Amino acid sequence: MIAVVGHTDLTTETLTLVEAELSARLLREADGAKGVVRVGAGVPVAAGRAARRAGRPLVVLLPAQGSVPAVLPYRDRHAAGELLLLAEQMRLMPYDPEGRDACVAADERMITTSRRLLAVWDGSPSNGRDATAHLVAFARARGIPVDVVWPAGATRRTPATAPASVTVAASAAPRRTPAASAAGGGRRPGGPGPGAAGSGASGPGGPRPGGQPRMPRS
Repeated sequence: MIAVVGHTDLTTETLTLVEAELSARLLREADGAKGVVRVGAGVPVAAGRAARRAGRPLVVLLPAQGSVPAVLPYRDRHAAGELLLLAEQMRLMPYDPEGRDACVAADERMITTSRRLLAVWDGSPSNGRDATAHLVAFARARGIPVDVVWPAGATRRTPATAPASVTVAASAAPRRTPAASAAGGGRRPGGPGPGAAGSGASGPGGPRPGGQPRMPRS
């Protein structure tokens, strides 16, 4: 069998390019070896479509709990429906579809039963979300030939930028509105505000004791 693995974050345009490249490579294979993928969205569906275009049988591996299929993550359910239609054969494999390590181990088992690996890989190292580089190294360490597939113009989705942290210094304190400023008069703590009674005199133009208005100084 010919196993196919690859990045899980390819753009829609890239998946179209990958499908065309995989189809061309499968057509060049002289024997009638089956293609095999682990169920999932993205590369597995592109590989399934490519196998159909190349007239090559497809085997799809499904996660199992005991002797029954496991519930797939929501993101993979639509893809599973299409792969069911594309596949010649569905096989159960015990692994947890929600666990990254379990999925990587399932891919390793799939690779060990294959005679060749087609890896949709941009050459970047593995990280906490993607294990394509690890699977390439895994196959090569076991003498399984690896063909890297990365068409011209292929790209991966950029992870969403996390919201920037907000500095709460002055913004944390409630701002005084113009009405509040007018009401408070801008007076200092403990001090009289404009127009407040102090030594018996008021502000300029305000009333004097006795009710006579103060005349402004010239």
